[in-house]
Amino acid sequence: MKKKTLILSAIAASAIISATAAKTTDPVVMTVNGKDIRQSEFEYLYQKNNLQQLAPQTMEEYVDMFVVYKLKVAEAEAAGLHLTDGFKKEYESYCAELSKPYLSDTLVGKKLIDEAYGRLATSRRVSHIMLPMGSTYDENVANRQRLDSIRNAIVNGGADFGEMAMKYSSDRSALRNRGSMGYILANRFPYPFEYAAYNTPVGEISEVIDDAPYGYHIIKVEDERPNPGKVEARHILKLTQGLTPEEAAVKKAQIDSIHALLLNGGDFDAIARAESEDPGSAANGGKLGTFGPGQMVKEFEETSFGLKEGEISAPFQTSYGYHIVQTLAHHSIGTIEEELPGIQAAINRDMRSTMPEKERLAELKREFGVKVDSTALFGLKDRMGAASDLAAAFATAGNEVVATVGDRQLTAAEVSNSLPENVRKGAADAFTAFNLGMNSLIDETVIGKARERLAEENADYRNLVNEYRDGILLFEISNRNVWERSTTDSEGLANYFAANRSKYNWDAPHYKGYVVFATSDSIAGAAKDYLASTKIENDSLVNRLRDNFGRHIKIERVVTAKGENAIVDNVAFNGERPEAPGKWTAWFAYNGRIIDTPEEAADVRGAITGDYQQELEQNWVNSLRKKYKVKINKKALKKIRD
Repeated sequence: MKKKTLILSAIAASAIISATAAKTTDPVVMTVNGKDIRQSEFEYLYQKNNLQQLAPQTMEEYVDMFVVYKLKVAEAEAAGLHLTDGFKKEYESYCAELSKPYLSDTLVGKKLIDEAYGRLATSRRVSHIMLPMGSTYDENVANRQRLDSIRNAIVNGGADFGEMAMKYSSDRSALRNRGSMGYILANRFPYPFEYAAYNTPVGEISEVIDDAPYGYHIIKVEDERPNPGKVEARHILKLTQGLTPEEAAVKKAQIDSIHALLLNGGDFDAIARAESEDPGSAANGGKLGTFGPGQMVKEFEETSFGLKEGEISAPFQTSYGYHIVQTLAHHSIGTIEEELPGIQAAINRDMRSTMPEKERLAELKREFGVKVDSTALFGLKDRMGAASDLAAAFATAGNEVVATVGDRQLTAAEVSNSLPENVRKGAADAFTAFNLGMNSLIDETVIGKARERLAEENADYRNLVNEYRDGILLFEISNRNVWERSTTDSEGLANYFAANRSKYNWDAPHYKGYVVFATSDSIAGAAKDYLASTKIENDSLVNRLRDNFGRHIKIERVVTAKGENAIVDNVAFNGERPEAPGKWTAWFAYNGRIIDTPEEAADVRGAITGDYQQELEQNWVNSLRKKYKVKINKKALKKIRD
């Protein structure tokens, strides 16, 4: 369980081994409760164990320990621990993480990086028309078809793109910009949008983009130009937003005066700190850092990129006010190594992050043979559409096969039952939810088959998965039978203490009883009077005192020798009063006495718990050896040892 990080780090080295490598001879070294353990698993754990030991175990010692380990796993399986929801969730989460390197197309990842870097060389001026995503399957189909008709009207009917954008686009900025987005750069937009923008020839209109977030799009590519790189600049701003023409004229006079100062050698940094009305940059001498095309308003961008390094602009106006800009440096596009952090960050935040896995999933679907029965699917769609409500619609999903993955058949009922209850109740329409659920179940089935095949063909993956699985089961069954039981089985501890009393002796007397702490002498006195006048069972002490005195009182049970606790020394062994521990300024002993030897298991809980654990462990192992049959292949083990 805690070894998860170590196990996951090991996979990085083994992931390069092909999952389809030829399977080597892997004999059975032992059988425990009818379950075969193969040489690869045994040898993997044997070698790992020896690396962790200061003195490596002999083969005979390890075999005995390994058998006990597998007997406990067999007991966990017999108890059904591997069937619990908690186990399944943890185990499946681990398998998903572990199998990622194997179920990902590394060539796709490299291709995406190369593609993103290549696009940095140019920027493209584009316009777009967008229609929204629908809330149902039918609405999505209708909106996509509508946008396709708009595209056809432009491409084949001579309609003007800008006018169609103003009339139909759900991006309302089209009312003022006719759908124009200006020049865009790579790694700034959702990947499907960017892909269409950079793969549609200049002057042409893309096909409908139906897998981008926010809606369906068509893009018109109007121009392409080299990417000017980035510029580093600083500025001084006099704001004019919301001002009257007369007030704006005052700002213009101020910026002109500042410009004259700069031309006569004035310090840009000092003047920006004193005069600039841009709160974000004034305190930093007007510095804006490095920016590229599309990150500033048009006038500011054009001025900044048009200046030479160190050159100061004349005052110019934007929608914010009057500016003076000094360009500090021009930066061209870096090497792929220099640009890689930014490219990788862009890939990680959009759909490209999952494309290597999706591409591999598509390959696996072809390998396993995924088929969807359209006739059955749309027959179900009609039935669902005719139902009176969602519950009735989902109830129409019967045993008809809607999809197959190899020899695995997925029925409509199985898909319907796989949908979470909140989806079934909150769906806009039943068929849309069903269709999404079917595709999800197909993906899960394909991935499940791929992992099964991976476990059969790749010993590294199989051994890591088995180790993690058995580790979860071992922990749970051991906790149930030994660790937790040794601390909660009061009767068992008492019986063990009675049978082994002679083992537990002290070198010095101990105070056994309670120490009551209070936040003041008056509260301590009141608590002492209350305890003297009221008969309270020991197991009710804490609650009764808390009910009467709240958080001003706490009580501790102690079994302590002289010299081990300063406060106990004070109340039980006539020791000096120690410094008060925090807010607890007063304390007194209650219901205590000095004893020479332990009277009960609780008096030596630390020592007896460990000993009782050992007895529970030994008795448990002995019972497991009798309960489950073990068959060892000594010949195979001898080959490993030799």
